[in-house]
Amino acid sequence: MDNPETRKLPILGKRNILITSALPYVNNVPHLGNIIGCVLSADVFARYCRIRGYNAIYICGTDEYGTATETKAMEEKCSPKEICDKYYAIHKEVYDWFNISFDKFGRTSTPQQTEVCQAIFKRLWDNDRLSENTMQQLYCDKCQRFLADRLVEGTCPTPGCEYDSARGDQCEKCGKLLNPTELKSPRCKVCQNTPRIRDTNHLFLELPLLKDKLEEYINNMSVEGLWSQNAIQTTNSWLREGLKPRCITRDLKWGVPVPHEKYSDKVFYVWFDAPIGYVSITSCYTSDWEKWWKNPKNVELYQFMGKDNVPFHTVMFPSTLLGTGENWTLMKTISVTEYLNYEAGKFSKSKGIGVFGNDVKDTNIPVEVWRYYLLTNRPEVSDTLFTWSDLQAKLNNELLSNLGNFINRVLSFVAKPSGLGYGSIIPSIPADVIVDSHEPTKKLADKVAAYVEQYIEAMEKVKLKQGLKLAMSISGEGNGYLQETEFWRLYKENQPLCALVMKTAVGVVYLLACLLEPFMPSFTLEVFKQLNLPPVVHDSLCNEKGDVDRVKRPWEIVSAGHKIGTPQPLFKELKDEEVEFYRKKFAGSQADRIERAEAEAGKLADQLKKTKVSEGSGKKNQSTKSLKEGKTKAAAASPAEPEISITRLDIRVGLIKSAKKHPDADSLYVEEIDVGEEQPRTVVSGLVKYIPLDEMQNRKVCVLCNLKPATMRGIKSQAMVLCASNDTQVELVEPPSSANVGERITFPGHEGVPDELLNPKKKVWEALQVDLHTNEELIACYKDVPFTTSAGVCKVSSIGNGTVR
Repeated sequence: MDNPETRKLPILGKRNILITSALPYVNNVPHLGNIIGCVLSADVFARYCRIRGYNAIYICGTDEYGTATETKAMEEKCSPKEICDKYYAIHKEVYDWFNISFDKFGRTSTPQQTEVCQAIFKRLWDNDRLSENTMQQLYCDKCQRFLADRLVEGTCPTPGCEYDSARGDQCEKCGKLLNPTELKSPRCKVCQNTPRIRDTNHLFLELPLLKDKLEEYINNMSVEGLWSQNAIQTTNSWLREGLKPRCITRDLKWGVPVPHEKYSDKVFYVWFDAPIGYVSITSCYTSDWEKWWKNPKNVELYQFMGKDNVPFHTVMFPSTLLGTGENWTLMKTISVTEYLNYEAGKFSKSKGIGVFGNDVKDTNIPVEVWRYYLLTNRPEVSDTLFTWSDLQAKLNNELLSNLGNFINRVLSFVAKPSGLGYGSIIPSIPADVIVDSHEPTKKLADKVAAYVEQYIEAMEKVKLKQGLKLAMSISGEGNGYLQETEFWRLYKENQPLCALVMKTAVGVVYLLACLLEPFMPSFTLEVFKQLNLPPVVHDSLCNEKGDVDRVKRPWEIVSAGHKIGTPQPLFKELKDEEVEFYRKKFAGSQADRIERAEAEAGKLADQLKKTKVSEGSGKKNQSTKSLKEGKTKAAAASPAEPEISITRLDIRVGLIKSAKKHPDADSLYVEEIDVGEEQPRTVVSGLVKYIPLDEMQNRKVCVLCNLKPATMRGIKSQAMVLCASNDTQVELVEPPSSANVGERITFPGHEGVPDELLNPKKKVWEALQVDLHTNEELIACYKDVPFTTSAGVCKVSSIGNGTVR
């Protein structure tokens, strides 16, 4: 999008929104946690602003100065600039693949960065907002240099943490910001020698002098800008500890030089110059950058980042700008993510753990699936977990079976030849069909309008995950509408009414493509292609054009007589064997993967050496035959993992013989449940807040009996009681009162023997649980199949369309 002819400036009378995402550091490849934490989240909001018709620009770039770059350059035996050039290209390629729609993706190692950074420094110096001080810094005699924070590692001094690989600027484990001299047992990262402390002179930003202005800004803007709770908590924690002068210079070569003769051998500390990168990159986008950055009355600044970046954006950067005395555009809204964890541990760039941006291209899983999964799993209020089985479940159940199924059913029916469908032409609604008299269409239109209103409200508040969920709910309503109206029957029996239903459904398809564009732009392009409409979604949900009002009448969205394109399936099923392949491929660290690949290559080379072609015969020799036989025997000895099927769960009718409060946990019950075995099973359930103790006694329940036992606050739980829940309630799933204790609950049409014990590593329960729910008749179901006993189906008291777990 970086085109000089389309560069935007603020427009008086319009909403002008300046969006930034934390500048990714350029010493490594970004992993999925980095991508969802800043650039992808900001991209969704930028795209949303565009479909609403706002005048928005999205600015980002690589953070290139500082110790980490120098360290990486040492490791790779090249210059810092060569490292930056290499990783800038990698970052850009990754973000291009993810369809990140920057207006400008720049860099901080530019002349513009030096110019803006030094100008801000001079204003702070002239305003007496800087001080000089001597500080003690670690010096390595072997390397003959002062060691910047990231060139030092040691043990974290924080009580209770004591992580032995804490960096000199911040502990990666507990998150506490540090000075290198605070570390216990420090060591030089280059040579591993123990450094000594020496005096050195540095410049400090006098945060205490800026406290009143900063607090006024925070108190006002955190309310007006609806700051996320994690941002407010982190910021208040800093203020409570008391603001102290903060060093802004470092003894390095790679950085913005300090324009002061006394400090000409130093550069600015990366925390000081990196946020200024937002400004300098904007100045690379347009020479009129001040119209964005010094225009607080007409520009709203939205900033996206991970939680470890919060204090730099709510305390440090605003203080820097306030200290200049100029009229800067300060951040209005901050959107902060917690951590996305990977399978059993943390994503880590330094340790190479997790799935990285350059890995995803090699999976053959389309970009829209990656974007969707990361955004449904966006860690907005607490850490979330990436697992391959969860990605599979969301693709197969939500994208394929819900969204893709709805769109394909609608467009495929329209595309059928006349006599079976509409010959690809959108039908017209006859004059004698009164929309308001067709209850299913009226009901759908009301629900869709309500969802769109809630979607806009969520997105305006930067609740991206909620916005995505609301858009997907419209797809669910669409599927329900097709079932309720039985369009295939209407086509034969009442064509005028069928025309209304199909024209309405096509309108909902178009609307879904627009609402989901911020989340899955490549999906939207494909839907527009199948609709045979131009791929332009900007302003498609714009108040001024009446787009929001039009969603109340979805039958009017796509014109009668329009010819659609060729419908194609939008998503492809992800199979169990593929999931297992990816799980193994991306296990361990990147170093482990390289080692495995090299070992495999070595084995293959050895086999090739042993495998010779017999001279003149053209047949492979006996070693090849032995190799094949060995593989066949190994395959026979290791049967394939059975497919994930509901029959693998051992769900039985149980009778609670007794229930009492857990002695060491206020929220837990301990039950003794008869499941038809010689002895009752002990089960621990977190139901205290939802079901009174007297209602737990002598009650029949559905019990999952083949989960691996788990110890909960000192008591081993040997099964799990199944419950239904919605946002506010939890209820027991109950078999009929006459059902036999111990009988297995079945699912008609699904036959098979349950696993003796579910292997937690295979995530069988997790994969099946997403399809367990209650329907509108309050019946517990797997997909559309009821939980069934010899005495009838299992039900709940009042929660319809709830989740069963």
